[in-house]
Amino acid sequence: MIQKALEYIVGLSKAEIQEVNGSKYSDKRLTRIDEDLRAEHVSLFTLNSLIDYIKSNTDTIKGKCLVHVVSPTEVELISELDKDRKRETLAYVTASIPKINLNSFMSQEEFIIMMQSQFSNDKTQLNEKEIVLQVAGNVLDKTVADYGDDGITQKVTIKTGIATNDDVKVPNPVVLVPYRSFQEILQVPSSFVFRMRQGDRGVSCALFEADGGAWKIDSVLRVKQFLQNQLEGIDNITVIA
Repeated sequence: MIQKALEYIVGLSKAEIQEVNGSKYSDKRLTRIDEDLRAEHVSLFTLNSLIDYIKSNTDTIKGKCLVHVVSPTEVELISELDKDRKRETLAYVTASIPKINLNSFMSQEEFIIMMQSQFSNDKTQLNEKEIVLQVAGNVLDKTVADYGDDGITQKVTIKTGIATNDDVKVPNPVVLVPYRSFQEILQVPSSFVFRMRQGDRGVSCALFEADGGAWKIDSVLRVKQFLQNQLEGIDNITVIA
């Protein structure tokens, strides 16, 4: 207690500045108190909301600003360097996307629901969603394990009519378009390894990522291009990725 009291009393005294060999030293730790004030950033969920915020100039954005595409699901609006050599985050945008269950097996029903709700039906680019659904939705139980598997293709029996069954190869790899970035941009297609297996509870299915994460770079570039187009003519805003 006495030591703390003495330290407190010493701390109340004025700091002494001394110069030694051309360098200045203080006998106390100094804290700068005249730093620029910084506001709490605005939290947003769509690219359009960020565009509206910038164009409205509600908070009177001064100087040059950067729109930084951090990832396929994150974008931030940051100010130029202030006199403290720091930047202020004015707005932060986080995409609202579904959590896709990749790289693990799931029941046939769960897999079909995931495919229907979390993957795009876009046909303007390569998209093999219908093929995957046809195989996963019509495969007959007890047929996955009855056929050879060369590590690339599997053979299963699927229903092709009221009383008709056909043997088909499970396609691999398949190109699909999951919802993984902002809805304002065209989602990026990528390759997946589609696998099926037979278990005690029936057929299970899985998708494994097979593009090495290249989709992330493509998505970031698409977000950047979208923002550049929408913010064209606003000279104090630069979009980077």
